[in-house]
Amino acid sequence: MGVRSFRRAAVAAVVAAALGLTAGACSGGSGSGGSAQDAELTAKTSPLAATLAKLPARVEGAEIVVGDPKAPHTVTVFEDPRCPICRHFEEGGGVAVARLAAEGKVKVRYTLASFLDRNFGGSGSKSAVNAMRAAVDRGGFAEFHAAVFASQPAEETDDAFTADNLLKIAAKVPGLRGAAFDKTVRDTAYKDFVSASEKAFEGSGFTGTPTVLIDGERPSGDGRAMLTADAFQKVLADAGVS
Repeated sequence: MGVRSFRRAAVAAVVAAALGLTAGACSGGSGSGGSAQDAELTAKTSPLAATLAKLPARVEGAEIVVGDPKAPHTVTVFEDPRCPICRHFEEGGGVAVARLAAEGKVKVRYTLASFLDRNFGGSGSKSAVNAMRAAVDRGGFAEFHAAVFASQPAEETDDAFTADNLLKIAAKVPGLRGAAFDKTVRDTAYKDFVSASEKAFEGSGFTGTPTVLIDGERPSGDGRAMLTADAFQKVLADAGVS
């Protein structure tokens, strides 16, 4: 069994160890700064693209906030674009969160870390965070954010979030591509935001991703609930979000 296959088999067990805590395969430790490998990826969209396209997003300090500012509940999410368990969350629990955001019941506060570049080498996480920040300006953040995770390469060590590949993903989001957006992605124009977001993650006290809070609290229960929409919907309901 290869390393990636082992990780896939172990995801449920790792996440079950601590809902709302950290995922061992995506640790925020100092890392070794290994040699990342360039890789191709297949640009994909989220099954919820039509719903996500309607969600507003705005920048608040080092966070990107999605949904109605007046929503009564807040889900806080710490993620790194190269983290495979973050992708599992986005494909599972993240779907439940997006549906509630579309209903105006929650707003989602994202802190987008980039520590996996340090751990594995390369600049894919930083480039992806920069492109996500640029998507806010074009009104396409929520859909693009989901598409980036859906298009994640096979391995954390694959440095596939290059400018060319990010623009390939952006082409899947109607209205996102344009001269200004493309230049911002290629020039990594939001370096300061990328740095501030990583510092916010480091200052949070959490040591890995995904970390998910509901109204500022770590949810209780079986961590495997993060991996499926229906199960995480129940976790949210148990926390008073329904």
